[in-house]
Amino acid sequence: MAHLDWSQCSAVESIPGKVSGAWVFKDTRLPVTTVFENLEAGLTVDEVMEEFAVTREQINAVLHFAAESLRMPSRETHVR
Repeated sequence: MAHLDWSQCSAVESIPGKVSGAWVFKDTRLPVTTVFENLEAGLTVDEVMEEFAVTREQINAVLHFAAESLRMPSRETHVR
């Protein structure tokens, strides 16, 4: 998977000393990776929301950001 610049996603933050500086949902200690890992493991968005006390809007924001980031053409494909 391409490296994503999470600093461009308004739904998340990384603060040194908070969850070891991992990208977490703003005002939480929930790492963004937890959502992706649990969706990959088969949980539904509703189950993730219930299990981790995160909102649909927060989940949608990171999923949308990831999808849009992966749609952007990379510099490598334009270099000839």
